[in-house]
Amino acid sequence: MSRIALVTLVVRDYDEALAFYRDALGFELVEDTDRGDGTRWVVVRPRGAAPGTGLLLARAKDEVQSGAVGAQTGGRVGFFLHTEDFAADHARMVAAGVRFLEEPRHEPYGSVAVFEDLYGNRWDLLQPAA
Repeated sequence: MSRIALVTLVVRDYDEALAFYRDALGFELVEDTDRGDGTRWVVVRPRGAAPGTGLLLARAKDEVQSGAVGAQTGGRVGFFLHTEDFAADHARMVAAGVRFLEEPRHEPYGSVAVFEDLYGNRWDLLQPAA
């Protein structure tokens, strides 16, 4: 085994999730394939990320899955988005309406701020220390 290829993120709606990850976070759409049964295979990844790495946006199919939308990591930061230009990406995301839960802070490991996606999942925007 050499890498994790995809991580599934359960969402309410394909198009609203795609709009957030593509338009607010600046991710690129890798694939959006109709599976013929009312579901789609929707993969996004940060621009410039290695091919074969991404998020699979999977629409909740039932009440159990719907209950997990936005709470997939129990309220903890569950996703870590690395950047090479923290200030620029933070400013762009704020302008796009991304909700940050704290002001940027500078830690020994790098510059970081926690934000929520459109469902409430917590992410770190992180520029690792050199």
